[in-house]
Formats: sequence, structure tokens, C-alpha cells
Amino acid sequence: MLIALLLQAASPELPNPLQAGWGGQPVCENLHEDEMQRVLRCSFAPGVGHDRHFHAPHFGYALSGGRMRLTDAKGTRDVDLVTGSHFASNGTPWHEVLNIGDTTVTYLIVEPKVQVSPAP
Repeated sequence: MLIALLLQAASPELPNPLQAGWGGQPVCENLHEDEMQRVLRCSFAPGVGHDRHFHAPHFGYALSGGRMRLTDAKGTRDVDLVTGSHFASNGTPWHEVLNIGDTTVTYLIVEPKVQVSPAP
């Protein structure tokens, strides 16, 4: 138990999607940020990926689709991201991606910063 705690304390924290890049270059840009949300645009030319990172809960929307290779705790799989598709995520402890297609893949990530209670 003590060894596991020491290893965990020694491990660096993973970057968020804005901090993570590919080959030392950013792949996401911050389009908007305020006290309620952050909106990122992430673009991947063919052969470009996203180093290992985590995601807070977020909503994603594909501006332009393509073929991506995704690696996470479940393993590695190839997925076709369709332009105009969207998804919601409760967060991702870690993953990494690589554009294995021949088109540039671009998507938006909308991260809420606060939980809003419904009006009475």
C-alpha cells in the first residue's frame, strides 16, 4: 500500500487537452473561456495526434471528421468520426489519439466549469 502511494505521488499529473500537444506543438486552442465554461478547438492533420491527457466532463462536436486511432484503458481502436457528430462525456482519466486518415479532423470541446441547478 505504501509503495503504491509513493508511486502515485511520484507520477506527474497528466495534462488537460489544452496543455497536451503533439511533438511539442499545441493541437487545441482556447476559443472562449469564462467563469461558466471553456471552449476548445482541436485540429489534427493526417499523421498528427494528441499526447496522453485527461478530460474533465465535456461535450464534443465534430467540425470535420476523419479516421482516428484512440488508445485508452480499454485498449486501442480505430474510429470514424463523422462530421457533425457529437458526444457527451463524464470525463476521461486518460487517452491519446492519432489521425490515421487522410483528412484533417477538427472538433470543439465544451467544458462546463460549474454545475447549474435547475430553476425552482
